[in-house]
Amino acid sequence: MEEGRVRKKLGVIGGMGPEATSYFYENVITHTKASKDQDHIDMVILSHAAIPDRTEAIRTGESAELVRMLQEDARTLEKLGVSNIAITCNTSHYYYEQVQKAVSVPIINMIHESVAYAVRELPDVRRIGIMGTDGTIGSRIYHRECRALGVTPVKPSPERQKDVMSLIYDDIKSGKRGDRAKFDRVMSEFMRKNCDAVILACTELSVFKGKHEIPTMCLDAMDVLVREAILRSGAAYQ
Repeated sequence: MEEGRVRKKLGVIGGMGPEATSYFYENVITHTKASKDQDHIDMVILSHAAIPDRTEAIRTGESAELVRMLQEDARTLEKLGVSNIAITCNTSHYYYEQVQKAVSVPIINMIHESVAYAVRELPDVRRIGIMGTDGTIGSRIYHRECRALGVTPVKPSPERQKDVMSLIYDDIKSGKRGDRAKFDRVMSEFMRKNCDAVILACTELSVFKGKHEIPTMCLDAMDVLVREAILRSGAAYQ
């Protein structure tokens, strides 16, 4: 542990899905500058796989149970003494304000941080493609952040959005490696639409990225969340 750093315990609401949560944990470990166990951050991970599907909740409007579970998890983490909370699911951030109101502990807003990082760190970004679930695209949570920060959000066509959903649900959530052809079709369309960057706005796509080489124009929202979680916990990022 470096001198002068105040260490804080991180809380994680995960299980959406479980492999994505595991990927987040592995990447926090990988990107924490550490030479011994004690240099790593303390974490409490709730892998709550029973939480209802987020896209379905947004589509039907039947979200009361989902919100209740997220709020209950946040309160549990607060009682366990965490200083910040990470939610390893992009689509669930549609309910960010409702969950944040349930606790006094700050919840890292992955959507805001990802768009802010793209605008701050990627050169001359004007148009950002959003690759996420139907819930993420339909709720426009990334669209609002993009417009608030002065960039234009670009969504896939209906045909390519079907590819995204199939890649997420039929492939990654089903334990498969992921069909590269689906991903490439979506990326080709984003390039034809003159996108300067593409945000991987689903943590299953983060898992896909871990198994495949992807274009440098892609920014993984999970990577941004990992970085923010490490820094807010008082550790050094590498």
